Formats: sequence, structure tokens, C-alpha cells
Amino acid sequence: MDLYEQPYDPKRPVIYFDERPCQLIGDAITPIPMKTESPKKEHYEYIRNGTCCIFMAFEPHAGKRVTCVKEHRTKVDYAKFMKTLAQHYPDADSILLVQVNLNTHTPGSFYEAQTPDEAFELAKRFEFHYTPKKGSWLNMVEIELSVLSKQCLDRRIGNMEKLADEVGAWEKERNAIVATVRWRFNKNDARVKLQRHYFNLQN
Repeated sequence: MDLYEQPYDPKRPVIYFDERPCQLIGDAITPIPMKTESPKKEHYEYIRNGTCCIFMAFEPHAGKRVTCVKEHRTKVDYAKFMKTLAQHYPDADSILLVQVNLNTHTPGSFYEAQTPDEAFELAKRFEFHYTPKKGSWLNMVEIELSVLSKQCLDRRIGNMEKLADEVGAWEKERNAIVATVRWRFNKNDARVKLQRHYFNLQN
């Protein structure tokens, strides 16, 4: 919470990262398009075309997000996304990255996708901060992923190419209007709400 309350510093941007699994659902029968005074008609049968993963990084202070659709969420996928993310912040001294504590979310993943020298240089671009166990709700990108689900993933999308186009268009629109999150849960709120998790320092 202290990190969240720090003033905006473009040289040390605070970026929130997470991944979202997504099912690829196609139509078994071609839908009947929408017409005047008649909604689109969609058959209840569908075809499940597997799954993929949406990667998202979100910078609330700048109202900016970076997204990518990948087939898997391996260490290599994570490392490649982090390399792309770092390229979006060429002038930053350090990128403060807030994320959940998964086994792929470490600098060690960089060595799976790049040479040791390249991985070492990429790792130096980041300062890693992990949300507590069972505390992923403290990661602001969860809110943006929820918005994405409601505004973009509320329909059948049957393949990764189409999904990538839809997510890319959503990202471009959200960035254009500088959409952000107004985080209201602060340190004092945490001390009250999470009091039972603190050590009792009183005699």
C-alpha cells in the first residue's frame, strides 16, 4: 500500500501485471445476423477450440495498458512479454512491477528465452513486488481485466487471431481515453481490515 501511495515518477513507473486464461468458443451453427428490430440469433450449441492466455500490464498513473494474447503462459511467454513491456519504457530507470507470486513470475524466466547477458540486462530493468498469498485482489490490473471481460470478452470468439484483434482494439480505445483506476484502499484501511494478520506488539 505504501508503494501505491507514492507520487508519480515517470523514471520509476509502477506497473501492475497479470494473466487471464480465456476459452476460444466458436459457433456450431452460423448465427443469424442482427436486423432492424430483430436481435442477433445465436444457437445454444458451440465449439470449444481450446484455450489461450491474455497478458496485461497496467500503469494507472498514466492510464496506459499493454496487452498480448498468447497460446500458453510459460516462462518463455512471460519473458517475451516482459521484454516487450520494457521496450514501452525506454527512458525509465527502473520499472516497479507488481504481480502475483507464480513460479513463472521471476527474473529466472528471462534466461529461458534469451542469452544470459540479455536476460541479465532485462532483469536490471525491473524491481519486483509481489502481492501477498490470497491477496491478488490488491493488484490493480485485476480491475482492468474485469473491464476487459465485460467490454470485450462478452461474446463468442473462436480463434486466437480474432481474440488478439478484439483485445488490441479494446486496448487502443482505453489508452486513447486515458482510462484509469482510482484506488481507495490505503495503508490505514489495511491496518484496520487486516489487523488480525499483524503481530500484536503490545505488552
